[in-house]
Amino acid sequence: MRIATNSEKIDITLEVDTVKLAKKFSHILKKGDVVFLYGEIGVGKTTFIKHLINNFQKNSDLKLTEVTSPTFNLVNEYDSGDFIIYHYDLFRLKNIQEINNIGLLENIDKNLTLIEWPEKIEKMIKNRISLFFEYENNFDRRSIKIQRF
Repeated sequence: MRIATNSEKIDITLEVDTVKLAKKFSHILKKGDVVFLYGEIGVGKTTFIKHLINNFQKNSDLKLTEVTSPTFNLVNEYDSGDFIIYHYDLFRLKNIQEINNIGLLENIDKNLTLIEWPEKIEKMIKNRISLFFEYENNFDRRSIKIQRF
């Protein structure tokens, strides 16, 4: 299923567009995938993740869980029915030792891993999907670019 070509911008100004994109992603992503989410605070990364995780849960007839940013606990876990989804927020981490301490790279092939603020580890994971969230038009609009590495 085609979502976008590398560097094609998708308008996600309206949350309904974020919901549609997350739904498409939930049909494509699988166990072992790693998704990096780049962008400023408030640009829509966690909103996208919320809809993505809830779509996985709907597809597996699971109860929808509240999806929040793991800024302070660093990682949240969600059941998708077939595998666990790990949602990391690396904003507060300062060095590679702290990243190693949270077990980020353990069992990465057995789960779906979503990482906000991945700048600190981007060279450690080669095969990934990167989503670049951006504000446009003086913060009136938001868009996303998708790249596979």
